[in-house]
Amino acid sequence: MEKTEVAAVAAPGPERLDSDGNAWKRAGSSDCDEADSDLISKLPDDMLSAIISLLPTKDAGRTQVLSRRWRPLWRSVPLNLDARAKLPGSPAHPHTVPVSAVSKIISQHPGPARRFSFSGFHAGEFDAEVESWFHSRALTKLEELHFCCHTRINSSSGLPEESQRLPLSALRSASTLLVARISGCYFPNDMPSMNFPVLTQLSLIYVSIPGDVFHGLLSSCHALESLYMSGVCSTTGRLRVSSPTLRSIAFHHWPSEKAAQLVIEDAPHLVRLLIPYNSQDGCVTILVIRAPKLKILGPFLPVLSKLLVSEGISPVSSANWMRSVKVLALRSSGYALHAVLNILRWFPSLEKLYVIFHPHRYIEMDKEDDPQYDPLHPIECLQTHLKIVVFKSFVGHEKQVNFARFFVLNAKVVNRIEFELFDYKSESVAYQHQLLQVANRASRGAQIQFRSQPVCKDHDVNKHIHDLSVADPFIHCQNWVHA
Repeated sequence: MEKTEVAAVAAPGPERLDSDGNAWKRAGSSDCDEADSDLISKLPDDMLSAIISLLPTKDAGRTQVLSRRWRPLWRSVPLNLDARAKLPGSPAHPHTVPVSAVSKIISQHPGPARRFSFSGFHAGEFDAEVESWFHSRALTKLEELHFCCHTRINSSSGLPEESQRLPLSALRSASTLLVARISGCYFPNDMPSMNFPVLTQLSLIYVSIPGDVFHGLLSSCHALESLYMSGVCSTTGRLRVSSPTLRSIAFHHWPSEKAAQLVIEDAPHLVRLLIPYNSQDGCVTILVIRAPKLKILGPFLPVLSKLLVSEGISPVSSANWMRSVKVLALRSSGYALHAVLNILRWFPSLEKLYVIFHPHRYIEMDKEDDPQYDPLHPIECLQTHLKIVVFKSFVGHEKQVNFARFFVLNAKVVNRIEFELFDYKSESVAYQHQLLQVANRASRGAQIQFRSQPVCKDHDVNKHIHDLSVADPFIHCQNWVHA
């Protein structure tokens, strides 16, 4: 609730007028009138404290001016502090406090802190202040930490040009942290052993971390459910993941000689493996050794990405089947149908397929040695399991139409084929049906649906990727995947 809303609720309502236009007052004292109109102050302290704890730092502090009763409440609720260093030429964010005010706020609040976010600073800047803040009483028992150093990414190497050494004091609240986001930092080689008993969400963005430190970090997270890695570099070239609790992994990197490969060694409860913002110019390499419950995968570009699957420690083969995967998202220009079909052979139990078309400047072609589709050797999921196919960012040029037509004519048990268009016009549907040969569809009961591409209104990648309440993350994947 914003301050203006609080003030509006607390303000007395307009006076009523009698038939002569004179102000009419109800029976009772003026104090009673004020008390009746200040409905929000009638709420119990616990509820008011809960409201204040959800407000941005600036607004939470301003509630002290509303009345005498509100003054002690801000100090009694867990601190929610969002500080951002102002970059040259950038406007100040309305809901963040300047760095100059952080020390005063921390000194006046007794703690504990629900959330502390510090961003926009350069490497080596405010080191002394940071150490003081993290050693303060106010930031003990911290539940949510965002520590994001501003860094430039070298366009040729794909690596940060400068990084902030992660201050060990930032992890003083390891025992109470629920959410952590570290960006633009490097983990020291002498990282001490840590214990994160309740951490459920971890984001590492443009982070450099030794392989053994990364492995030790995950081993110390005993409740971790969601892991997001973007631009993570490892000295060993591999990021090994073993976790008995992880349910979701999102992995992305820019093309770089030092870009790490992801190796999922043992993840018995992993359900989602997401590949957001997959670079068109680079190749993401993921080795899955054991993930028996993996259900949701993608989106990746079949021609460039390397998905290596192994059921054990046996030699890795990219042709091993993954019967647990039910939802798959692929990226395509529409020019490499056979590459996509060969991928589908890996997933015989697939029930829902997304094809996200991308611009022509990233055209991948079928390779000459790619096996061609042979009707005498049909693809199992097209015969028995695939129920829904969704084409996102469908433009309707010849190659895309040919691509989509294959599924119309060969998906035998599909219930629905959906097309999302940037420029949807209802009058063109009949023409599209003709091009796709809908009258000859393999599944006679299949519905063919056209609709406008949803408008992306929320670009908070971190939020969408970590949202485990969404059964199908690709429904609104334009929020975190560039088409």
